[in-house]
Amino acid sequence: MSEFTPTEGRGGLRANVLGTFDTIVMAVAGSAPAYSLAASTVALLAAAGLFSPAALLWCAIPMLGIAWAFNYLGRLDVNAGASYSWVGRALHPALGFAAGWSLVVSALIFMVAGSLPAGQYTLSLFSDSLSSNTWACVGVGAFVFLVMALLVLLGARITAHAQWIMTGIEVLILAGFGIAALIHGGSAAHFQWSWLWGFGHFGGFKGFAGAALVAAFYFWGWDVTANLSEETTDSQKNSGMGGLLGVAAVFALFEIVTIAVNMMVTQKDIAGGAPFLNTLGEAVWPGAGGKIMVLAVVLSTIATLETTLIQISRSLFAMGRDKTLPAVFGKTHARWQTPYIALAVIVVISLGLFVASSALGSVTKILNDAVAAIGLQICVYYALAGIAVVVAYRKVAFKSLRNTVFVAVWPGAGALFMGFLFVENCMNLPGIQIAIGLGALAVGVIPMGIYWAKGSEFYTNPGARLDAALADAVDAEFGSSSLTTTASHGGGVATDL
Repeated sequence: MSEFTPTEGRGGLRANVLGTFDTIVMAVAGSAPAYSLAASTVALLAAAGLFSPAALLWCAIPMLGIAWAFNYLGRLDVNAGASYSWVGRALHPALGFAAGWSLVVSALIFMVAGSLPAGQYTLSLFSDSLSSNTWACVGVGAFVFLVMALLVLLGARITAHAQWIMTGIEVLILAGFGIAALIHGGSAAHFQWSWLWGFGHFGGFKGFAGAALVAAFYFWGWDVTANLSEETTDSQKNSGMGGLLGVAAVFALFEIVTIAVNMMVTQKDIAGGAPFLNTLGEAVWPGAGGKIMVLAVVLSTIATLETTLIQISRSLFAMGRDKTLPAVFGKTHARWQTPYIALAVIVVISLGLFVASSALGSVTKILNDAVAAIGLQICVYYALAGIAVVVAYRKVAFKSLRNTVFVAVWPGAGALFMGFLFVENCMNLPGIQIAIGLGALAVGVIPMGIYWAKGSEFYTNPGARLDAALADAVDAEFGSSSLTTTASHGGGVATDL
């Protein structure tokens, strides 16, 4: 059973500092509902129009399949590297590195995609002219980023406390204003049920793929719970459950607000650059509503910067520990037990990207390019995780109907969906977005080649492959709610919901 408890004997991260509620809050904060709506709704509406809620629904279904994959892979391997370790042990070490690297580069790009709007929205609370100044946005965004980096350095417990406040306020504002807007009604459009499932209104597979790629960015970030698994109590259960509940919660918020936007804000106003969340807020609470909605976006952006810093620092920590990147990344602070060197490197690189990005144009242009590039990258590691769970659980996948659904069909379909989005958008996105997305992934070949040649054990001796049929530890831990691993067992896959 010891081979399935990989955290034993490891030093470094502080264990058992996060509970069940913490993981749910982290998952919601990672997806950043208000930020995602503010940053990506214009792009989603451009791709899907009034059928944006349908695009979110069609993306949420396979995304939940990926969340199930993370849930069950996390039961076999508790590892801060999450998909990096799981894919490496279930499929191949090179694919594992590719999964880890895709998360690292997407998170680095997000440091710009998140920090610049953090500066912009913060400044908009005080001055419209300053909020349109890219350099001012860079300065304020960099300051916010540094504060979040300090909180991450101080440990997961402090980070969680900060998230309770920021994410709690954000969710209350979004839910309150969204529901109030639905009740109030609007003059832009009348609600239609076809908004929720209008698959035939995307303009073919090309249009659907473009809309779904943006929708995938909306959801991205919930998997921070997996990267925090070594710091979570009863992590084999709590990390996966937090991710699943987080995806369900943000989907509900996305649908409520997106439908409200359809009803309250005209397509013409959005195309003209109208601040639609402000419009939504003002319609519900004239005079103050717009500013309150902006406050929700500011809090959401800051919160998701924090969770993204956690994801990338823990991923680099795991890769440094395995010596697939410089081993110094695997060191943790003696007092706070956080990967401080990895965090310092992230800060330096990100600040450099802030300055470089200011020469690329407006915040809006930078954001649009970053969203598409990140969308391609997250498709890679989500798809690989979906394949990995099918392979790891292949010997028990057909022991019961529940097994078949939750560790084979649903995650497998999620992986195919992510693969479809990746291929289809590689053929249709503008060159600059493909260059950013694929170029950053291609750079990973260099460190992989270097550390493979140096004889990293991750490549030369990766250890036991993930195999649920051998993981009797799962049965022992979860009892009657465990996965069906033999024909004589009753029950099936636990939903834990």
